[in-house]
Amino acid sequence: MSKPFKRPIRLRQAAFVSCILAIIWLIIQVYWSMTAIPTLLTDPFLQLPGANSVNVVWFTEFAGVKHTVSYGRELAQTEIATTTQLSRTREDARSRVGTQVADGQIYPQTRSRPIWRHEATISRLLPNLRVPYRVTSVTVDGAHITSKTFSLTANPTTGKPLKILLTSDHQLMPMVTANLQKVAETLGRVDAVFMAGDLTNIADRASEWFDDRRGGAFFPALQGRGSYKLKQSGIETLYKGGELIQHAPIFPAIGNHEVMGRFDGDQSLNYQFEDAIPREHAVKLPPSFANARSSWLKDNSFNTDTYEEIFSLPQTSPGGKQYYAVSFGDIRLIVLHVTNIWRTPSLDADARGKYRERQTDFDRPANWGYGQHIFVPIAKGSLQYNWLERELHSPEFQQAKYKVVMFHHPPHSLGENVVPAYTDPIQKIQQRNPGAITSIEYTYPRQDDFLIRDVVPLLTAAKVQLVYYGHTHIWNRFVNSAGMHFLESSNVGNSYGAYVGDKRRNVPTGDLKNYAATDNPNGLTPIVPSIAPLTDDLGNPQPYLASNDITAFSILDTKTGTVSSYRFDTRTPLTGAIKFDEFVLKRE
Repeated sequence: MSKPFKRPIRLRQAAFVSCILAIIWLIIQVYWSMTAIPTLLTDPFLQLPGANSVNVVWFTEFAGVKHTVSYGRELAQTEIATTTQLSRTREDARSRVGTQVADGQIYPQTRSRPIWRHEATISRLLPNLRVPYRVTSVTVDGAHITSKTFSLTANPTTGKPLKILLTSDHQLMPMVTANLQKVAETLGRVDAVFMAGDLTNIADRASEWFDDRRGGAFFPALQGRGSYKLKQSGIETLYKGGELIQHAPIFPAIGNHEVMGRFDGDQSLNYQFEDAIPREHAVKLPPSFANARSSWLKDNSFNTDTYEEIFSLPQTSPGGKQYYAVSFGDIRLIVLHVTNIWRTPSLDADARGKYRERQTDFDRPANWGYGQHIFVPIAKGSLQYNWLERELHSPEFQQAKYKVVMFHHPPHSLGENVVPAYTDPIQKIQQRNPGAITSIEYTYPRQDDFLIRDVVPLLTAAKVQLVYYGHTHIWNRFVNSAGMHFLESSNVGNSYGAYVGDKRRNVPTGDLKNYAATDNPNGLTPIVPSIAPLTDDLGNPQPYLASNDITAFSILDTKTGTVSSYRFDTRTPLTGAIKFDEFVLKRE
């Protein structure tokens, strides 16, 4: 008879030691959380500049008892902030925050992360006068946490020269902190930031906004508080980003990464982000999908709640913060909600993608993704289109020296995401017999592209000078016959390439009418940079920048009406940014 199995002594000792170390680690974490000195989660930043006012916003991880802004001469004036708690910020197994360096170490499951937002309106400001300010938050224990001193000003008057940073698609990408640091080093203080969407990757993941441990979260990068180590050619360089939005208001647009999908308290945040479906299909869901929240339809389709709770934006449209118009100095800026969900272009059987449903889901409509569907309509006759049409005829727009429209999805591009056409997917279901589905496919007729068919002609007729957008992670620009410029300056942190020559997009074969494999599918020819274009191996100048080593940013200068683009090669960290393109906006 065999002897009963006994665990070797060494294994038992190792298990005991591991258990003791785990307990010690837990005790250290609890002690640290109880004794750590509270800090501000962000520096303050500026929002909603008015003729004689501006709002100051910052975040903490404690509710506190009092939050104030001191400003003016010797910081003698004080305004009390209003505090609200963000409703959807969470962390999960894939967060990189605190001591979680691998999946699930601190957050094995999705968990709420309480964060408080503080906002004060600073009024009675004199036009074009910049004054110092700082913020203070007081904890329940009476500790005063105070920021450094920054500067603020009201909305600039017409005629005042401004420098506006045009940026997009940060998403915690590797070169973002380097990019923003070079903005600050090259230009010093900017007067505003126009951001064409995709601020983070997962909008409800708190650490992506505030304190991702890799050092490239949204606010730290734009406030010079980042800490991202970029290694190139064996040389590691630490980049902190730029101190920008402490002094300048930021005006963002909604990109596809600001939209969260179906809410689920248990699923990972990545899953929830990817699981968005159109509202018209959410209302058909069976009762088992219902929950007790008052926002049932948003919870079962998609929402932009975290984005809207973080930013204070002009609410000049039926869409509230989702699309708006604002005057800033000589600029009339129109920001649209033009984005759709990103789906994989794969045609494999296991793909819930742009062009098909997953084969195993054919008989499970609750799992369908409905292709690359649009979130908020922009087609002619839609609520957003009608508002845009009215705004283009408004006195504020008509009288502005510079007319700029910003949104996320590209109307013209050499990148991948310009295909398929920006239109509602047409679903085609094939069945062998009733109830036996053999395929579910989606098509996107190019002639129905809402941007090219409806929006661009409207903007051209209104004499818009600049259309700024992102989404495909490259730099390229175009100009139409009326002199309206199209600029995509989204090669900020990484690139997925420009689709020219032999590089082909992942599109269905055999349908070149609707799906262009190369070049810009919508007709305009890309412009070669006017100063220092990059060249190919044969020395030919390239009409784009698509690099994972070189990052770019663009500046609108209202004094001269020029838009200048700069590039920085992270492989040579001791060099500065190089201006490689410049063009002048058309004037009446």
